[in-house]
Amino acid sequence: MKTIGNILWFIFTGFETGLAWFFLGILWCITIIGVPFGKQCFKFAKLSLWPFGNQAKTNFGKHPLANIIWLIFGGLELAIFFLIVGILWCITIIGIPFGKQCFKLAKLALMPFGATVGKI
Repeated sequence: MKTIGNILWFIFTGFETGLAWFFLGILWCITIIGVPFGKQCFKFAKLSLWPFGNQAKTNFGKHPLANIIWLIFGGLELAIFFLIVGILWCITIIGIPFGKQCFKLAKLALMPFGATVGKI
């Protein structure tokens, strides 16, 4: 199921979001101060391409200041975006697994610093 889910996700959502995260990470990495934020964007890009079979565990306490800065400069908007897209996916029964992946990305969009992404 995860292979089929990843292929469908890649076609309908993953390619665009993964590419956007990759280019955003490159923009952040242009400045020395933005390199940690760019690395988080690359984490998002990888997860956005193939989310099925991966899990994201957040740990706000590991880097609270970086997570607060992330929230101020776009993290909250990203989480709301993924939440809305997840709700739209969940309108149909077939889209519920894709909505769950959007909710996973929304959780990671709130607090990416200290979060680990790995196989289930």
